Amino acid sequence: MQNRGFGVDWLSELKRKNDIVSIASNYLQMEQKGRRFWACCPFHNEKTPSFSINNEDGIYYCFGCKESGDVIKFVQKMENIDFMDAVKLLADKVGMEVPELASGDKRKETQKQKERILSALDYAYKHYVENLYNKDAVLAQNYIKKRKLTRRELEDFKIGYSKNWTDIVDYLKGKGFSEKEMLDAGICAKKNNRIYDVVAGRLVFPIFNSFNECIGFSARALEKTDFAKYLNTAETMVFQKGRVVFGINLLKSLKHQQLLNKIILVEGQMDVVAMHRGGFKSTVACMGTALTKDHVQELKRYCDKIVICFDGDGAGTKATLRAIEMFRNENVDLKIVALPEGKDPDEILNTYGSEKLQEMIDGAKPFMDYLIEHYQSKYNLDNAEEKGRFVKIILGEIRKLGSATLFEPYLEKIRDLTKIPIDVLRREVNNEPKTTAKFVQPKTPQNPVEKSDEKAVKFLLASLLHKKDFVDTRIDYEKLLVEYKKYLDIIKQNLPLSAIFDIEGASEDVLLMEILNFNFSDFQREEERYYRECLWKIAEQQLKKRQEELNIEYKTCEDLMRRGEIAKKLGKIALQLKNKSLEDFNGRR
Repeated sequence: MQNRGFGVDWLSELKRKNDIVSIASNYLQMEQKGRRFWACCPFHNEKTPSFSINNEDGIYYCFGCKESGDVIKFVQKMENIDFMDAVKLLADKVGMEVPELASGDKRKETQKQKERILSALDYAYKHYVENLYNKDAVLAQNYIKKRKLTRRELEDFKIGYSKNWTDIVDYLKGKGFSEKEMLDAGICAKKNNRIYDVVAGRLVFPIFNSFNECIGFSARALEKTDFAKYLNTAETMVFQKGRVVFGINLLKSLKHQQLLNKIILVEGQMDVVAMHRGGFKSTVACMGTALTKDHVQELKRYCDKIVICFDGDGAGTKATLRAIEMFRNENVDLKIVALPEGKDPDEILNTYGSEKLQEMIDGAKPFMDYLIEHYQSKYNLDNAEEKGRFVKIILGEIRKLGSATLFEPYLEKIRDLTKIPIDVLRREVNNEPKTTAKFVQPKTPQNPVEKSDEKAVKFLLASLLHKKDFVDTRIDYEKLLVEYKKYLDIIKQNLPLSAIFDIEGASEDVLLMEILNFNFSDFQREEERYYRECLWKIAEQQLKKRQEELNIEYKTCEDLMRRGEIAKKLGKIALQLKNKSLEDFNGRR
């Protein structure tokens, strides 16, 4: 049998050698209670641990957000990588060789292409690093001295230098890479039938994912140019700017060392490097693009305290306002550092030093306070018309907080600023139509459970899956649970519980996840009695349904012989209902 292209025995061995508690302990602080381990869920914000790990079965489940999985899925979620990369990571950890995929040729080819791209990028960034220390890299070396970068920053960020248009082409060809592979990796481009290095003559910043793999490059011009000062390599199958956070690999390292208490978000790569030089190691940046939901979700996985420290100019303010909207309603502690006009973090460090910047970060304002001060600076509150505009905008921002308990402190601030009675402000904030986007419950696949008694079906399926002693093996469950054959087929396979996650689409099946993580302790040792009740409840529904169908047929049937047959069947069903008989569902006759 194959699951996701791997043999079930091989995947089971991989999971056995990577027990889920050992892996999770690298990311979470856990406490053992009974047979389970508990932690605060890494996938949603909570103060009371509801994230449960069952080491015996190799699965986890959050009673808060309902997230569930095995050790492979856990690594996928924590590292933000796909299934194949998670398998490789775990296999490398325990020295297991990953077998050839028993999947389609297209999938194999895609995986091979991805591996070649990552290999080319790995060779390329290491070659750029070597170039930086050559005699002909004077231009890059002078720039580094000017920016006061130390050897520590150069090594942490693997900063390099591209000498010219053809050096990297010749180097990679010597390592066995084709021109197509260089183009696919985004390292090179082609013009007039000639291939060239896209970051030629620039200081090169390798971009790493959270897995510490080089996935692309950003580069800064060292001389005046008609081209952009900064440029990124093209998007590829491993590099999408809207998802990449510069410095995420170093952030992850801090989290593993339990040294991450907040994330500082700045605008550019040089700002990140400068901040690290100044001691602000938890600083990251987006890749020269606007903040996206993917960025927000990536950052939330590491820490729920975010400090935005964008440049003190018009563009920085605009980016800050957009970032506030992106983080709003994401349940993070969001604060804003308002830098002086025209200054960026690097300039603050060079002019005033680390202590001053630390003071500014410590004094970062909650985002609503920042918004109030920002709009206050744009309107003359001594002018009635402008005051009205200011109040309308700010009340709209307060309304987006979504909770009346959060409104009050800010309404008091607006009252103090504008001298408008707080009762008037309360009426205004409550009477205006809400502008916040409505929360839409994600659509989940419809399960047949909606067509029957939900609790009874779940309990029966869970009892079968978990092989409870009280299960009546004489019952033909395919007759009893006609619409649930796919779940019964999975149960018949007798897979280890963690192996269920290897089935394609299993983790997206709501009912399957519910029976897999069923909490029998809720029934306080009354499981067998409840099982019997559920068994009869489903059987009774089927018998009554059949009774109703026969009654309709009896009323419309004109054949006397057929009416007699129907009457006998109805009599039998009536007796079965009276005696609570399960004979129609007995598989051993």
